[in-house]
Amino acid sequence: MAKDVISKSTERDHPPLLVNEPSHLGKRRCRRTVQLLVLATFLGFWLRIIPFKWPSLSLRQGTVLPVDHVPDIGLPESLMRTWAQYAPYIPVAKYVPPPPMCTISQVHVLQRHGTRWPTSNAAAKCKSAVDKLKRVKDYEEDYLVFLKNFTWDLGENDLLPLGARQSFDAGVAAFDRYAHIVSNDNLPFVRAASSTRVVDSATNWTAGFNVASHNTIKASVDLILPESGNLTLDDNMCPNAGDGDAESERWLAIYAPPITRRLNLAAPGANLSNKDTYNLMSLCAFHSQATMTPSPFCGLFTPEEFRGFEYFGDVDKFYDNGHGGNLGRVRGVGYVNELLARLTGKPVRDNTQTNRTLDASPETFPLDRTLYADFSHDNTMVSIYSALGLFRQYLLPGQKLNPGDPSSLRTWILSNMVPFGGRMVVERLKCTRAAALPAAFIRILVNDAVQPLKFCGGVRGLCELHAFVESQWYSRHDGGGDFERCFD
Repeated sequence: MAKDVISKSTERDHPPLLVNEPSHLGKRRCRRTVQLLVLATFLGFWLRIIPFKWPSLSLRQGTVLPVDHVPDIGLPESLMRTWAQYAPYIPVAKYVPPPPMCTISQVHVLQRHGTRWPTSNAAAKCKSAVDKLKRVKDYEEDYLVFLKNFTWDLGENDLLPLGARQSFDAGVAAFDRYAHIVSNDNLPFVRAASSTRVVDSATNWTAGFNVASHNTIKASVDLILPESGNLTLDDNMCPNAGDGDAESERWLAIYAPPITRRLNLAAPGANLSNKDTYNLMSLCAFHSQATMTPSPFCGLFTPEEFRGFEYFGDVDKFYDNGHGGNLGRVRGVGYVNELLARLTGKPVRDNTQTNRTLDASPETFPLDRTLYADFSHDNTMVSIYSALGLFRQYLLPGQKLNPGDPSSLRTWILSNMVPFGGRMVVERLKCTRAAALPAAFIRILVNDAVQPLKFCGGVRGLCELHAFVESQWYSRHDGGGDFERCFD
């Protein structure tokens, strides 16, 4: 038996993951990532054979998950969850299969690219803040002394080894859950927006999916969509859209000044601004995930201060692409209409962001697949969530986040919604009911948490397909006039 297990486990060793980073960092980290994945694959196969109880780990919502779902960076999970959209993927809940009377007939995955370096714009701002501190001759606090020997070596834009692993693992999980609905005659249909980090994430997902099948399935990226012109996997088609700057800067002016004053006292002459403080806090997330060790920048701030950082991201996205934004949710309408077409097997009906040429062809937009996977960005996913009606803030006054006062009742928490590698999964189900013919239902999971679907009469997260389609009036009517406002 042991020989048989070992020989099979080698079949799950994956091809090299796609990662882009400076070579002096990349070689070492890629080797470590490959070693970890091979070990995880080997152990994963053994655990299918030998009963094993994972060590428990308490998450924010009280679930218990395997330890390997939390990145081993050497930092508390509670801290990583305050990194908002820069948080690594950690499931919000333990995946629960559909009820016994239901079978899965179709699955739709929408996933953000994995952990990356900061974007070029963000990297420039972070480096500027670091340079201000490095120009100081004498620090008043020991926690800044590391800067004397700190060398800026962060890359920009591209995927990190942790991000590669996130996508690969997501592909493995997708096969393990949905293998029964795919075959080489019915492969997953995979699309990606054209940014390198998004394409690499999609490619790593297919690698994980194939390896989990012992390479009996040959999934690949079917379509790369340029991030210009008509596109449902990016949010660039609404020039009149507002942003969340006014609201997020209002919160910045509340939470950041005490931190900025403390840092300026510790580094006389640095003259840091509140925005510098925000950028230095973001370095805790970026630098830690790049090195897979706690960044010294994390030590500049307290857990309470990071909760302020978290709320900045929540507010910014809510009033940009989210429910509170001017033309926020209309930027997700095209994708929702594509989703409705796939769920119902009918041609796409949309006059917003869709590429009508691509969506009209069965080669580039097939309607007969059982598993679809699309790869995109966090802003786009926030708009799609909002267009669908997810994450409405029913418990808050006016159903809006207060830019001046975080509420513990809010469910709009970016680390739960769009962390690096975050994903929405829509499952179409065939459910039997007493004295009735089988009916089609859907359920939606975001980072493995089943969504309540109140907007379509959801019961325990299940909503009849026809009710779900009817609930999407906003998207089916091209945003009810909002899309035209994008250009007026």
